[in-house]
Amino acid sequence: MSAISLGQSVILGVVEGVTEFLPVSSTGHLKIAEGLMDIPVNDPAVVGFTAVIQVGAIAAVLVYFFKDIVRIVTAWGRGLRDKEERYHHDYKFAWWVICATIPIVVVGLAAKPLIEGPLASLWVVAGSLVAGSGVMWVADRMGRHKRGEDDTSFKDAMLVGCSQILALLFPGFSRSGATMSTALLLDLDRVAATRLSFFLGIPALTGAGLYELKDAVGSGAGAAPIVAGTAVSFVVAYVSISWLLKFVARHSFNAFVVYRVVIGLALFGLLGAGVLSA
Repeated sequence: MSAISLGQSVILGVVEGVTEFLPVSSTGHLKIAEGLMDIPVNDPAVVGFTAVIQVGAIAAVLVYFFKDIVRIVTAWGRGLRDKEERYHHDYKFAWWVICATIPIVVVGLAAKPLIEGPLASLWVVAGSLVAGSGVMWVADRMGRHKRGEDDTSFKDAMLVGCSQILALLFPGFSRSGATMSTALLLDLDRVAATRLSFFLGIPALTGAGLYELKDAVGSGAGAAPIVAGTAVSFVVAYVSISWLLKFVARHSFNAFVVYRVVIGLALFGLLGAGVLSA
């Protein structure tokens, strides 16, 4: 019997699609949703399922930014063959994304038992939601928002890429929240910070989903729920990406900060009252 029903997979797919790229923590929201549906968050099949449906959201990024990705990959390929092409920003950016992904891969593999064990607690999620809100609030106010996407450097990519580790170790902190906050502290504008977060998330999240695929299927998640959850997350994430880029072009991150604090405090209350199990 599948650890997750078809109906539950659709709900989780919607949650993943909506929250993966918003700075509100998709992992945190998935764990809350799983807790409310009495799905054991530390079950290997469930852990694998949540990683795999992220691939649907990543596929949405690939489709949405298809022209940008083709341009960057093409520039990278030309640069490998022609020394003169290596001065092109897109060629360098491709290498930056690759290098910036290495730290989270190393930490993810080394700390896997810890991440799937004690750090999977909803108490950690609640605390990380609130703590991450403070970081985001400070970053949005301290950042000068004066640098665009073409002004990014290797240092920017590495610092933003390493910040993904915070979300990896502390579910609820939010990968998007951590990367966007770091980019803002480096004085990137909100749109540039958001786009950089998207591009850096592609290899890390795709790798995590493919790595967990065998555990998701082999541990009893079921093929049908996995396919359904992934498909739903793709559609919803595509809409979410489009909305987010338009939103950050005209607004601050205040709405996300307030939302995270409310959700974090509500989660503390539900855990304290025994409504949810950590």
